Amino acid sequence: MADIKAADVQRLRKATGAGMMDCKKALQEADGDFDKAIDFIRKKGQAIANKRSDRDASEGNVQAKVEGNFGALISLNCETDFVAKNENFVKFSSSILDLAVAEKPADLEALKALPFEGKTVVDVVTEQSGKIGEKLELAYFDSIQAEKVQAYNHFGNNLATLVGFNKADVDEQVAKDVAMQIAAMSPVAVAESDVPAEVIAKEKEIGRAKAIQEGKPENIVDRIAEGMVKKFLKEATLLNQEFTKDNKKTIGQYLKEADKDLQVTGFKRFAIK
Repeated sequence: MADIKAADVQRLRKATGAGMMDCKKALQEADGDFDKAIDFIRKKGQAIANKRSDRDASEGNVQAKVEGNFGALISLNCETDFVAKNENFVKFSSSILDLAVAEKPADLEALKALPFEGKTVVDVVTEQSGKIGEKLELAYFDSIQAEKVQAYNHFGNNLATLVGFNKADVDEQVAKDVAMQIAAMSPVAVAESDVPAEVIAKEKEIGRAKAIQEGKPENIVDRIAEGMVKKFLKEATLLNQEFTKDNKKTIGQYLKEADKDLQVTGFKRFAIK
């Protein structure tokens, strides 16, 4: 067996991020061959990832970032809150987000396939899973491109939003307020016209079922259901929601007060838990 020097262990640790004992074992298994030791650690990462593939990665780090008129939002998930709050895990998540902002991938699968640290994003995530000893999953990615894009990252990194506007010169406070409104109130669409027909049909079906269950007369069941749909659309569409900072006005009214031509072009929201 090759004589494993402390300097070699440190070098391997710097190259892979693996623990001291794991690096020493890898060098021993590789009979001191540095490249083979790296392969050994990578294979170990894949083995751990495979072993834990059925685990629930329900914790994690959600972040959004804007550069120019493009914003990206990702969620890197893990198994425990302890890992989710780890400084290195947060930095790793940020590095993937930086790549997403720089490369503007079309979707989550495209992001996973991007070159990253000499491999692909998904391969590096798998390697990190081996180092950390938990299942890691790049669970979400989406983006917005608009004249103005605003990001909001909630304290604790378990919720983030992006919102796009039709004008570049949006007042910063207005942009932040709308991004925070989306975080707090979780709208399903910008306006009523953006709500999918199947969602409205489902809400009407729920309204009818509830009215019948409550014993309402058949001749008013549909009217009650329509009323419930109207209530849903008011509460679930961004422009019709009451502004969280001033419930005497809607977000639509707040925007018009700021700039009569200002419009929200779209938004993204993702939360863990």
